[in-house]
Amino acid sequence: MQELLGRISALDPQASLGLRVIACFDELIIGNVNTRALLSAAASLSGCNAGYQSDLPPRSLRVSPRGEIVAPDDGPPTPGSCSAITAEGLTVWIERDGEPHANDAIVLERLALAVRIRLGGGRREIDGRRDLGLLLDPTVPTETRRLAAARLNLVSTARYRVIAAPLFAVWDEHPSGAEDVVATPYGSIHALVVPHDHAPVPARPIGTGPATDVDHLHRSFRTAVVALRLCDPEVAPSVLADDYGGLVGLLADLPLDSDLPDVDSLDAIMSHPWGSVTVDALVRTSSVRQAARNAGVHHSTLQTRLDTIIAELGYDPLDNGIGRTRFGLASLVWRLRHSRVLDLPAPTTPSSPTPLR
Repeated sequence: MQELLGRISALDPQASLGLRVIACFDELIIGNVNTRALLSAAASLSGCNAGYQSDLPPRSLRVSPRGEIVAPDDGPPTPGSCSAITAEGLTVWIERDGEPHANDAIVLERLALAVRIRLGGGRREIDGRRDLGLLLDPTVPTETRRLAAARLNLVSTARYRVIAAPLFAVWDEHPSGAEDVVATPYGSIHALVVPHDHAPVPARPIGTGPATDVDHLHRSFRTAVVALRLCDPEVAPSVLADDYGGLVGLLADLPLDSDLPDVDSLDAIMSHPWGSVTVDALVRTSSVRQAARNAGVHHSTLQTRLDTIIAELGYDPLDNGIGRTRFGLASLVWRLRHSRVLDLPAPTTPSSPTPLR
C-alpha cells in the first residue's frame, strides 16, 4: 500500500490522499484496535466528532478529534448536522456542520467497514485502554505499566524509544514492534515502540522520543509528540527529540494554556512575509552576518529586520545573555502553538504545482 501511495501521488494527488486514509484504516483493522480507537481515527482525520450506533447489541459511542468520549452517547445527531452510513443494523457518522469536506466520504466509508469487521468478527467489544495505552499513561501505577510492558514482550532491562506519527503518515518502511492509536490532547496519535538503537525510521511526518527504560516510556512518548509537532513536512518531516536536549522535556511539561508574553510578541513578527525565515535564521546563528547568510539576504536587510524585531520584543534576541535563551524558547513554543502537522493535508487539484508527497 505504501509503495502504491508513492507511485500514485505523482499522478493523482487527491487519490493519493484518499489512499492514505485507506492505508490508515487498514493498519487499524490489522492491528485489531477497538471501536473507540476506530472512531478516534475517523474523528482525527475529519476534524470533527465521529460516532456509531448498533442495534444488536444496543450500543452507541461518540468520540471527539482528541480521542475523548463525547456525552451523551445516545445515537446519531440530527441528519442535517452529520454525514452517516447505515447498513445491517449499524450506523456510523461524522458530525460536521455545513458542507462535507472532500475527504469525509472516504473516511466514513472506511470507518463503516472497520466497525463492521470489528463487531462482526465474533470478538468481545472492549472499549477500555489496552496495553500500550496503559504503558504510555503516566497516571497509571508503575506496577500496572510494568505488567503491560511484559504483555507487550518489552524487557525491563532494555531501553526503547517511542515514535509518534499522525494517522495519515506515509511509511516507506514499517518497523515491527508494539503499536497502537493513543489519545492525546492534540488528537489520536499512532504510537510505535522500537529498540533504542533502531535505525532512523523512513516515514513522514514522525517524531522520535529519547531512549528510556519501560518505566519511563510515557516520557519518551510525550517528548515524541512534541518532536512530531515541531516537524515541518517540507523542511523537516522527521524530528528527533534528542536534538533539543532538555528543552523538549520542558516543552512537554508546558501547560496548554500557559500565558507567555514572549510567545505572544512573536505573532506580530511572524505576520511579516520575512518573519518565519528571519526568526529561524536568528535562532540558529550568533551574528547578523551569519543570520543573513542563512536567510539568503544582505546583512543590512537582516539588520533592518532585526531592528523591527527588537522593537516588537523589547529585547535583543542576539544578546548572548538571557535574550538568546528567551528568544529560542519563545520561538519553539510559537512553533508548537501554530503546528499544523497533525492536520489532514488538504486534497490538491490536478492543476496544483506541487503534489502531495
